[in-house]
Amino acid sequence: MMNAAFAELGLDWRYVALPVPPDRFEETVRALPGSGYRAANVTIPHKRAAHDVADELSDAARAIGAVNTLSFDEDGGIAGHNTDAGGLLDALGEPPPSTALVMGAGGAARAAVWALTSAGSRVTVWNRTPGRAKALADELGAEHAERPPPAELLVNATAVGLHRDDSLDGLPLVDARVVVDLAYGDRRTPIARWAEERGARLVDGLEVLVRQGALSLALWTGAEPPLDVMRRAVVQAASSTSAQP
Repeated sequence: MMNAAFAELGLDWRYVALPVPPDRFEETVRALPGSGYRAANVTIPHKRAAHDVADELSDAARAIGAVNTLSFDEDGGIAGHNTDAGGLLDALGEPPPSTALVMGAGGAARAAVWALTSAGSRVTVWNRTPGRAKALADELGAEHAERPPPAELLVNATAVGLHRDDSLDGLPLVDARVVVDLAYGDRRTPIARWAEERGARLVDGLEVLVRQGALSLALWTGAEPPLDVMRRAVVQAASSTSAQP
């Protein structure tokens, strides 16, 4: 997605994956500017660590307490941003409903709760560990519940859907009008299938990925992100992967 966008914008940049163990995260990130890197995206499980390693934070990153986008200056300074929140709202493509249930309590959940509460939704947080849901809700001005009430919007910010054998057992799947599934992969996730079977409007993880990636790209380059090019690259990559034996 990013390499397709760079090519479309005529930038001689390259986007590569760097698997990093948690205990090497800070030293790796601090070494990136001196190794020719201009920026980075950060995903599970490093978003809280990225927040802590940043020398300066955007307002959203500071409020959410998690970072998914890093920018490096010429002196090696590290700026942390969070485009997960804006990417979720952009992917939603409509004013957030009045009530929302966010499942999860990690970095992606924090971004979703902050984005939706800031946009005026009444948000309930659920997590398999109730104490984590309460802590997140108390910090970000939401509510928490072990048995959530009905909601117009359901957001999956758990790890369910990241693995092929994941099941929906134990998840409080309310009958929402709109379902956002932040998990994505090379095939439909269990929650995506569940939403489609019930006729809910589905915003899948690939569209959220495109939207948050577009915001990261704009931060790094100042250019208008080529959304169609990015979306096409994501869809083609997912289709190619799912077609492999």
